[in-house]
Amino acid sequence: MGPRSREAWAQRLVAFRASPSAFLAGADGEDLGRDLLSDLRSETLSEQTKVSLLALSLEYPAELWPDVPAAEVATISLLDTLVLLPPRPSALRKPLLLAATTLLVTGGVLGPTSGASCRLLPLLLGLASGRDVGRGFGPMSEQRPLQATACECLRELESCKPGLLGGSLGLLRSLLGQEGPIQPLSLLLALSLRDTLVVQFRSGAGLQGLLVSGVSTRGGSWDWTLAEEGGAHLLPQAPSWPTTEEGEPGFAVLELIPEEARELRAVVAQLLDTSYLLTPVAQAQLLWLLGWALRGLRGQPPALFKPQLVRLLGTAQLTLLHAVLALKAAFGEALFTAQDEALLLRRLALAAQHPSLPLPTHLFYLHCLLSFPENWPLGPEGEEAAPLLLGPQLCRSLMPSLLHDPMALLARLHLLCLLCAEEEEADQGQFQSPWQYLEELLAGLQQRAALDGSPRALATLCFQASYLVVSCLAGHTKVLTPVIHGLAQLYQARPMLAPHLVNFLDQVDPKLGEPLKRALQQEVVSRRGRNEGLRWHLQMLAKVAEGDAQSATLSFLQDAAAHCTDWSLQQALLRVCRALLQGSGGRGLADLLQVLARQLEDPDGRDHARLYYILLAHLAGPKLGVALGPSLAAPALTSSLVAENQGFAVTLMVQETPAPIRLGVGPRMAKGPLPVLQLHIEALEPIYSLELRFRVERQLYAPLGAIHVPYLCPGRPAHSLFLPLQPRRPAPAQLKVQALFSTPAGLTCHAPLPPLSVNFEDIFLPFPQPPDGAEQGFFEGLWDSCLPKGAESRVWCPLTPQGLETFVSHHLEPFVVVAQPPTNYHVAIRLLPASMLLLRLEAAPIDGVPVALRTDDWAVLPFAGDYLRRLAGTE
Repeated sequence: MGPRSREAWAQRLVAFRASPSAFLAGADGEDLGRDLLSDLRSETLSEQTKVSLLALSLEYPAELWPDVPAAEVATISLLDTLVLLPPRPSALRKPLLLAATTLLVTGGVLGPTSGASCRLLPLLLGLASGRDVGRGFGPMSEQRPLQATACECLRELESCKPGLLGGSLGLLRSLLGQEGPIQPLSLLLALSLRDTLVVQFRSGAGLQGLLVSGVSTRGGSWDWTLAEEGGAHLLPQAPSWPTTEEGEPGFAVLELIPEEARELRAVVAQLLDTSYLLTPVAQAQLLWLLGWALRGLRGQPPALFKPQLVRLLGTAQLTLLHAVLALKAAFGEALFTAQDEALLLRRLALAAQHPSLPLPTHLFYLHCLLSFPENWPLGPEGEEAAPLLLGPQLCRSLMPSLLHDPMALLARLHLLCLLCAEEEEADQGQFQSPWQYLEELLAGLQQRAALDGSPRALATLCFQASYLVVSCLAGHTKVLTPVIHGLAQLYQARPMLAPHLVNFLDQVDPKLGEPLKRALQQEVVSRRGRNEGLRWHLQMLAKVAEGDAQSATLSFLQDAAAHCTDWSLQQALLRVCRALLQGSGGRGLADLLQVLARQLEDPDGRDHARLYYILLAHLAGPKLGVALGPSLAAPALTSSLVAENQGFAVTLMVQETPAPIRLGVGPRMAKGPLPVLQLHIEALEPIYSLELRFRVERQLYAPLGAIHVPYLCPGRPAHSLFLPLQPRRPAPAQLKVQALFSTPAGLTCHAPLPPLSVNFEDIFLPFPQPPDGAEQGFFEGLWDSCLPKGAESRVWCPLTPQGLETFVSHHLEPFVVVAQPPTNYHVAIRLLPASMLLLRLEAAPIDGVPVALRTDDWAVLPFAGDYLRRLAGTE
């Protein structure tokens, strides 16, 4: 079979990228790799198509050639194709080099016994040195791009086999002083030097003249012995340098002979002297590699980096600033004087105060201040502390404010907490002390979160700030009182924040958690006799209820039981009873459970209360805790009675499970006195006594009744259910759906279903049909009655006269009062509770239909406009 056309390859590539595994499993995928290699040599395909084929081999080498023999053959084929290219400029040389290198690495081919490795490595080194360019391999115009590509390929191979280029250090050093791409050569030399130093020192050997051009101790440029020794030790892109303790014992104490030390300093100085020609990211990587290579080597002072610091301490490039901080963390006072440290710290503090900084840059400077590597830190290693030279006066402009972005506020607050941890005295002269500032900031955050109707994001920020404060200042008791008092007042103002407080209690230290629980419990039980926020109060009591205030808690529960009329409130009440059961219990709790077992409306709640009463009456405290625990993981006090009641409890409890049904909205029904939402329900497994409960967000509609289905079985046609809607406002809404059902095993389960959308058109109702001949007058009377109290608007729909007739017949047919097809329609729509929407649709001579809208309720206009534009866009 001959080479495929460009169109055929385009189709194959699209199919492969859509699902590589499925394509390769098919009949057309068996020969994809072989066809790709073959057609790269075809003269009928353009270079652009061949570049696309090579891009596929770069992205999916392991899928196209999954085993080592296939990868070896494919690499050799790519090299043959590269050599056979004519000596004119070509866009294929660089992709072929990259593809061969990638395949050599991903296919596991790279090694001393591989023929492909023995061909590719000399070729890359020759291209990097400029020897093979211009001698039949390619034109001189491609010399610098090919040199750069060859250096990148060698750097990738060195990264995979650290120490591989140990024998080529002298050659690479000599190339750096010649004409050629400086950045790729510098990074390649720095990486090879780092790998060779680390691997040689771990093996107990020195450099042995490797830095001298033309000297190789093993007779060649490729040191496979070093590569095997270093492959398991180095991570070239590790996020931080390893400490001395992480390496082998000899790494930090080996010394170089004077000649080796002199050559090493010369190489490092040469790399650093030309580093200003590199991009900021490349400079940062070069400094990182050289810093790793030199740190811990006795006799190699880090003063080699000093000339670069003069240039880099004033840089505005974040990557270079990060590299400087990494050097400071590595070398400390050996490289940075106290004046350098003060200058760098002051620069970070001033830069972080700049008002026009983007948020990521601002956070970077703050993070550098929080993690600043000091020359002589006072505290133990790993302990968070503010830098010693960063006093309150320097940080006055870094204090957090309520106007800051939440992330910036938290970062600044972290810095303020570190300052407070070191500040014991409140007297700051004319300046406000950090403690006073911290208390005022927390009070401001709590006041904002306590405002009625404030966004939930403000409450989240308040809790994040409170957690940060108690985490950083856990050992300072004077911060606990204002935090506890403020959070209790916040709950008093907004009980709906109970879930946030529950999560906060789960995260904080018991030193704060226990007094906060007592304060919140006191706050809840003080609301006895009031029904506002009962759901949140019960959720909070289930978390904080303790035996010390059980009498007050039981009195609150007795009053609350009369208001727990639905299933969810009854379950919340029973969760509080369960929490009290796990405490000390008591006679008052037994009396409450007996009352609940008789008076609760829901049978599940009554059974639950009866079970708790039986457990309380028959089991002692330790056994009761085991019975109510999450599992029966064999404590010493377990018994057969506990096991039986555990199974009984599992049977009676309503369990949350994934929804075994699918619920969707069917076609619109515009009949009857109320709009009706048609639902389609399909079962995935047999269920019994299904009850669907609906809740409307924002109370846009009157409460919706539940729908009951006795039995559903999978495999049968979908059931149609009808849900009457009674809008309180003519607006679309979201319905939250909860399913309560029984399984064939007899368990009662509940599951949340995806919310259902009630669109604006779902609440349309037609007006009563006027007498024959009176349609026009009926519509004009409605039209005139809308003003002046209503509103009027116009919408342009891009429809032709024929499109207008189709549009009306598909979407507005039940509501048409006057029709003059195909160009004129008058539509009247009734909207509950007492609104209407009138439309005049008249086709214009040009493409488009102007639609005049009138309504007696101005709030309807946005929904009507969106509805018409959406429908016109689908036609």
